This record gives sequence, C-alpha cells and structure tokens, in this order.
Amino acid sequence: MGGGGSEVEAAAGEASASSSPLLHPHVLPPPPPAVGAEVRRQVALAAPLVACSLLQYSLQVVSVMFAGHLGELSLSGASVASSFANVTGFSVLLGMGSALDTFCGQSYGAKQFDMLGTHAQRAVFVLMLMGVPLAVVLAFTGQILIALGQNPEISSEAGLYALWLIPGLFAYGLLQCLTKFLQTQNIVQPLVVCSGVTLVLHILLCWVMVHCFDLGNRSAALSTSLSYWFNVILLAIYVKVSEVGRRSWPGWSRDALKLKYVNMYLRLAIPSTFMTCLEYWAFEMVVLLAGFLPNPKLETSILSISLNTMWMVYTIPSGLSSAISIRVSNELGAGNPQAACLSVFISGIMCLTEGMLVAIITVLVQGTWGYLYSNEEEVVKYVATMMPILAISDFMDGIQCTLSGAARGCGWQKVCSIINLCAYYTIGIPSAVIFAFVLKIGGKGLWLGIICAMTVQILALVVMLLRTSWNEEVHP
Repeated sequence: MGGGGSEVEAAAGEASASSSPLLHPHVLPPPPPAVGAEVRRQVALAAPLVACSLLQYSLQVVSVMFAGHLGELSLSGASVASSFANVTGFSVLLGMGSALDTFCGQSYGAKQFDMLGTHAQRAVFVLMLMGVPLAVVLAFTGQILIALGQNPEISSEAGLYALWLIPGLFAYGLLQCLTKFLQTQNIVQPLVVCSGVTLVLHILLCWVMVHCFDLGNRSAALSTSLSYWFNVILLAIYVKVSEVGRRSWPGWSRDALKLKYVNMYLRLAIPSTFMTCLEYWAFEMVVLLAGFLPNPKLETSILSISLNTMWMVYTIPSGLSSAISIRVSNELGAGNPQAACLSVFISGIMCLTEGMLVAIITVLVQGTWGYLYSNEEEVVKYVATMMPILAISDFMDGIQCTLSGAARGCGWQKVCSIINLCAYYTIGIPSAVIFAFVLKIGGKGLWLGIICAMTVQILALVVMLLRTSWNEEVHP
C-alpha cells in the first residue's frame, strides 16, 4: 500500500514495506530545508500523541499515589494490583485494540469512511468479549498472587484493589476503540481535551473518595474505573455530535459481527497483542519478583513506584516512536527512500535530546520524587537511590522506542518480537534474578536486569537499521 491514509496511522504503510535487511546503500543527503520540514512534521505528530498518552496513563499513577498516602501496605497492595492488572488485563486490551491502527487506517486512506465505524464496532465486540475472562482473572488476583508465593498480606490487599478495577477494564477497552477510531482520522485535539478534563476530574475524585469514604485503597481503584468511564462518555458524545463522527459512524452495522470478519480482525489482533505484551510483561514481572525479596512490602513499593515513573516518562518516547513509524511507513509507501532515511536520522537526534533531558530531570528530582507516593522516610530515601538507575533506563528507553518505531515502519514486527523475547526473557529477567538474589543487590538489581535487556534490544535494532537498504525497502 502506498503512503495514503491518516497521518497518525503507521500500520497501513507498514503493509507495503519489505523486511529484508540488506547492506546499507549510499543515500544522498537531502537539502537543508527538508530537515526543518521533517522536524516540524514529526513534532506535529508526536506532540498530541505524547499528551494524550501521558494524560490517560496518569489516571492509574494518580490512584497509586493517593493509595500510597494511606500507608505502606496500602501502597504495596495498590502497586501490585496495578501491575497485575496491567499484565493480565489492560495490556491485552491495548494490544487487541491496536489492530484498529491497520483496519481503520487503511479504510481512511481509501476514503471508505463508513468502514471506519464498522471496524470500530467489531473491535468493541471483540474487546468486550475478551474482557470477560480477563475480569475473572482480576477477580481472583489475591488468590493467584498467594499461589505464586507472594506475601499473603500484600496479596489480599491487592486482591481488593483489583476487584474495583474490573469496571474500569471494560471502559479501558472501549476507550482504546474510540481513541483509535478518532486517531486514525487525524483527530487528536479532542482526545487531548477529553483526557485532560478526565484527569482533572480524577484527581478531585480520588481526593474525595480516599479522604471522605472509609474504603481504604479500594477508593482509589474505584476512582480509576469511574474516570475511565467518564473519558469514554466524553469521546462517545464527541463522536455522536461531530460531523466527522456522523460521517464515519453512520450507525451500528450487522457486518461488524459477521464471523468471517471477526476472524479477520482476530488474525491481526492476536499478533498485535503478543507484540505489545511481550515487552510490557517483562517490566511488570520485576515487581512480582520484588515480592520474594527479604523486605517485600518496601521492595514491592519501590519497584512499583519505579515502574509507574518509567511508564509515565515512556509516554514521551512513545509519541516519538509513533511519529517515526508513521513517517517511515508513509515515505516508503510513497517510494521515497531518502525521506525515510532522513526521518530515522531526525528521530534519532530527537530521541537522544529527549533522553538526555529526561535523565537530567530524573536525577534532579531524586530527593523529592518519593514524597509523591509516600510520607514514610524509608520509602522516600529508597526511591532517591533508585532514581539514578531510572535515569539510565529512561535514556535507553527513548532510544529503543525510536528504533522500534522505525522498525515498525519497515514492517519488521515479527523480527522485533523475537528480539524482545531474547532480550528480556533470556537476558533481562535472568540477569535481574542474578543481581537481586545471587549478588544480593535487591530491587536495584532487578532494575539493572531490565537495563541489560534494553542494551541487547538497542544493539540488535541498531544493527538491523545499519544493514537496511532503504532502496530495497521501497523496491524489494
């Protein structure tokens, strides 16, 4: 497929990109004006994507922060529950919803606007159906964690927290469908506005629920669920009343539920889920491993705070990653290998700059960041010792995000999945176990294992890109 389609859609362009890594040919440098234009394009794409992602992710972060001020056990329970829910629920729905990137993006590029609504409705059906078994898993969070050998007290607290996240799980699935439906049509401003309004409401709701109702950390979880539903309602209203919504969602279609089309959606949704979850699960796994350390309450809390911080920062390189994926796939689809090469170069400079700034800020706030999650000095001091390690991982995460985005633009998802599998599960997790339990470094050792995985991942992606023939990507 050519470069047609939404400016915020990478998957449609990916379908036309070859994945053969050949020797890099000489590509003539573009004239200086092209560099400035490319920077403006990527910033225009990345900025709203970063803002929307950050605002939506902040809902769970804010909830954990409020729960943390109820005590160390409350923080540990909320942190473990959030990690477990992300591993077993939210990340799965995120991956399955990602199939809309391709379906809606291609339909928009072909100007088949009525098909956008049909694809979105099919995704709603699949994600809501998938939400049922995921909700059952969340309902037994406490028992599952105890069976895995986690601290019984923390597991019970986490089970109560996860139970109140179940309504939010279904709202999150709908939110992904609506977000992709609008995003693939290059409609991003309403997403940012609705997410911003929801976050403000969520902060107020968390404060009221935590301080005015005697529900413990469950009040923070309930606030998360209610806020997700509020965001869904706002976007649904926009789709209903806007001209673009009426054009692309004329009404509910029976075609959305035809079995052969549902199967077609699943054939793309399942590998998309695997790609999304493989890396995500590795990060969440270190929090569960922290439960086996000598001081599980403290270690679990610190690793969860570190993970929440990293995911919050991750929204920035994630936006850059989406932008470069879009730019590379569109330029390759349009037959412009030099422009694709330029896009990768510009994104590399941007990610290095972003990574350095984030790393510096992370180090500067190391003494105060812990107070956002807890008033206990032991927690705050431990967080301060973790922040320099987090600064390194934040810097490296920015690099790997951009490289992964370029790889997605070239259509290398299967190869990247293998790289992630090897990097995180044959290098990262085993290294984390050795650092934490054999060398007795504790929670910091677990995070050092993640850094080892990132190093392998980055090196593999760099080698792939250096060996890429951009002309061959256009003309395989």
